[in-house]
Amino acid sequence: MQIGIVGKPNVGKSTFFCAATMATVDIASYPFTTIEANRGVAYVRGKCPHVDFNTQCVPGNAACENGTRMVPVELLDVAGLVPDAWQGRGLGNQFLDDLRQADALIHVVDASGSTDIEGAPVPPGSHDPVEDIKFLEREIDMWIRGILEKGWDRAARQAHLQGKNIEILLQERLTGLGVTPAHVNAAMRDISPPDNPLNWSPEIMLQLARAIRRYAKPMMIALNKADMADDDTLARLAEAANGLAVPTQAESELALKLAARSKLVDYMPGDGKFNVTDSSRLSSEQLKAIEQLHDNVARLQGTGVQKCLETAAFQLLDLIIVYPVEDETRLTDHNGRVLPDAFMVQKGTTAKELAYKVHTDLGDNFIRAINARTHRTVGNDYVLEDGDVITIVSRK
Repeated sequence: MQIGIVGKPNVGKSTFFCAATMATVDIASYPFTTIEANRGVAYVRGKCPHVDFNTQCVPGNAACENGTRMVPVELLDVAGLVPDAWQGRGLGNQFLDDLRQADALIHVVDASGSTDIEGAPVPPGSHDPVEDIKFLEREIDMWIRGILEKGWDRAARQAHLQGKNIEILLQERLTGLGVTPAHVNAAMRDISPPDNPLNWSPEIMLQLARAIRRYAKPMMIALNKADMADDDTLARLAEAANGLAVPTQAESELALKLAARSKLVDYMPGDGKFNVTDSSRLSSEQLKAIEQLHDNVARLQGTGVQKCLETAAFQLLDLIIVYPVEDETRLTDHNGRVLPDAFMVQKGTTAKELAYKVHTDLGDNFIRAINARTHRTVGNDYVLEDGDVITIVSRK
């Protein structure tokens, strides 16, 4: 799974990325600091089953910290987007090409209004961030429409002559964007375009592109620099984002993680508070900065960075965490490790589909599965639940 960190230049995208992944990237107060896409690994949290089973896990792909499983997700920080990027303006072509791989998008917006539509610094509050929320969606919509419209009449006529379903044609043209038949079918149901695709107007194509984007590239808003915005502004922006927005303070998160790494504070990502471990090691300026951090974190009940990641994973992408094991009685793999791996799968995933995710041979030779929590045998159509511990039984 890959989450794209997107937005116009100079809104704190790279700071958000760095705070989430602790990767070293260029951070500066000018547009297009990010040229090449940065990749890194962040984590989302889930309750480790070892707590319920009164045992001790031996993690493999996802660390366990005091009963909390830290499941890795890949982040992609791409170049800033400016208006008319879909026409190649700025670094638009590269930005949009990088987005092909993302399963979901976190759109970082400067909630303080201190960057204009191009990403240039302006006095705080002088730019309305609502404009930013809308323009980025339109850029992606126009980009998708451009892909659909290129040679559309000829492709639609050929599809008609071959008796090819129009949904298949649409999906084929957008395969490189990670668009699935399910995404296209859902979009077609929403739009209900005319039966003859040769009669589809540019507006119909834009509506279709917008619907496909909502399903294939679901997006939420990170209201960054929230510590510099008042509560009324944050509420107005959340309403403009249809409620799927989280106030964030990427700089505060990065500062806290660096301080925790130096053992100056006791802080866990996602917590709404932190404690200074040894004030004697801090200068008066550092103590003042820590006090300001404390006030900002307390006001917004956290920095919001971890909440953003988990909202993207568990709400946008509708994922759950499951734990495949080979021995349901000892909860071990073939090496004897207890609850070694955590897999994130979409809600609705079946036991057999999980078997394929673990290994193709397991799926091909699937016989049944065993739910380690209930000790019951389940079939290939068993729908997994969050936190399930599952043994796959297959033909040898």
